[in-house]
Amino acid sequence: MLSGTAPNLYIKLFGKEAVKMNKTELRKIWKTEEKVAHIHGWDFSYIHERYEEEMDLPWDYKKIIEQYMNNDMAILDYDTGGGEFLLSLNHPYDKTSATEGYQPNVELCKETLLPLGIEFKACDDPAKIPFQDESFDLIINRHGDFNANEIYRLLKKGGVFISEQVGGDNDRDLVEMVLPNTESPFPHLNLKEQKKVFESAGFKIIEEAEAYRPIKFYDVGAFVWFAHIIEWEFPQFSVDKCFEPLLEMQKKVDTEGCIEGTIHRYLIVAKK
Repeated sequence: MLSGTAPNLYIKLFGKEAVKMNKTELRKIWKTEEKVAHIHGWDFSYIHERYEEEMDLPWDYKKIIEQYMNNDMAILDYDTGGGEFLLSLNHPYDKTSATEGYQPNVELCKETLLPLGIEFKACDDPAKIPFQDESFDLIINRHGDFNANEIYRLLKKGGVFISEQVGGDNDRDLVEMVLPNTESPFPHLNLKEQKKVFESAGFKIIEEAEAYRPIKFYDVGAFVWFAHIIEWEFPQFSVDKCFEPLLEMQKKVDTEGCIEGTIHRYLIVAKK
């Protein structure tokens, strides 16, 4: 079930079979996870089957996009990550555009999207997207930054913006476990407040939803890797700084089989 280098060293509770490790061994394993924590595109395969989230959202982001999209539309994926999801839509490349601001992903997009004929531009400022007014029929954005006024500028009349976002309450219980009293980095990211932002920009909200669902880690090493990747939620996290709380997490894994937190997501479909 476990994959990767460090996870092969990791012992977790399977049924009634468990092997106890001392603190020195646990620290060594967790620091190995800390050392290898990096990401290519937006790829969490390193902890595949060691954690799970978004298994039971009450909507399907891809299916919603497909309901509004047709092959004649000019579409933009803002903050595309490595372009993985965008490519899964199989939209005609000559009508597809994308932006990304995180430099390692920018280089990845140049390598993967540009050769296909997709118009890709580096952009790390959601208020200054480098395309002309009314360029797109559809703009999508999943878990990326956004600016409602800029999206309105870029959409054609009748154009649609579809976004699934990470809410401000995301992972807060997990953060509290290891870094108590850490302030939320995005307290205004929730459906109620963001609806008002889009309506103020001139949009009509045609679909909306919000959900809180579980996120589960089946070993502490997977959580360590995750916390390093999601550094804006877990600022200054490290194994050494958070070692005692991580030991408490290990006790939960040994007794309950996993560490469980809560994700926060919301969905907005807005029409110009």
